[in-house]
Amino acid sequence: MSTQAVQRIPQDMHTVTPHIVCADAVSAIDFYVKAFGATDASKMLAPNGKLIHGMIRIGDSTIMLAEETPEWGSIGPLTLKGSPVTLHLYVQDADAAFQRAVDAGATAVMPPSDMFWGDRYGVVKDPYGHSWSIAHHVRDMSPEEMQEGAAKACGEPGAKQET
Repeated sequence: MSTQAVQRIPQDMHTVTPHIVCADAVSAIDFYVKAFGATDASKMLAPNGKLIHGMIRIGDSTIMLAEETPEWGSIGPLTLKGSPVTLHLYVQDADAAFQRAVDAGATAVMPPSDMFWGDRYGVVKDPYGHSWSIAHHVRDMSPEEMQEGAAKACGEPGAKQET
């Protein structure tokens, strides 16, 4: 064992790293490579070929993956019939990235459009049940401009909605 000091957070990692669970996680890695341009950083497979632990990189970020294993309490969104978590992906061209994901097998949930907070933004659901928002920034806005845009887009809290 080395006596050199070990970095507590590895150099190529961020402080927060998503760790997602997928049924058929090995094929999920292949999908993420095709849909989002991910690179396959590592795979640790069980003797049965199931993914014990995997990592992909998309841009400067890492996502860890594991195979759905209910007996270990590791359950993916398809089994759960949904997830409240969305993975957000900033890209150079949201429309092209959205289309690439759909062409790879993702389901279009919300096509990209310009949003009140200054992003062009859309949402897809991958074949493994995970939601991905895809965006690129189109304009810088002050907090006040965003609040005004939110009020117009979503209605003022407590405001009477017309029917």
